[in-house]
Amino acid sequence: MATETDISAELTARQEGMLPGQLELVWKEVSNGRAHGSFVVAKQHLAPNGYLHAASIIALADSACGYGCMASLPDGAANFTTIELKANYLGSAKLGETVTCAATLKHGGRSTQVWDAEVVNAASGKTIALFRCTQMILYPR
Repeated sequence: MATETDISAELTARQEGMLPGQLELVWKEVSNGRAHGSFVVAKQHLAPNGYLHAASIIALADSACGYGCMASLPDGAANFTTIELKANYLGSAKLGETVTCAATLKHGGRSTQVWDAEVVNAASGKTIALFRCTQMILYPR
């Protein structure tokens, strides 16, 4: 099922009305083993204290890894679910700045995938979060 085809446009359309769509996540590339996305920091990405909300970063990184997983499912797999995630926060971004994420497949097994993602403040070029997650591969019953 893994494909070299870029499915970013399809996934962008499918997220309409769901959390990734509400956060206006944009996908540059989603294909076997990788995903690249971004958002421009707007009010909905902020915590009440005016700083970028950690959950906005998680939404971007987890969506990138999840979308990448969808494009990288082994033959016979039907879907996936996240079973573990971890993030280290190193910085932030301000209103109007672009936050980017590059996710890469580190382990692609039949029952699990492990993904790493780096989240960057495009204005400064600085890494603002490092993210890792494990996906459980689901098969039809």
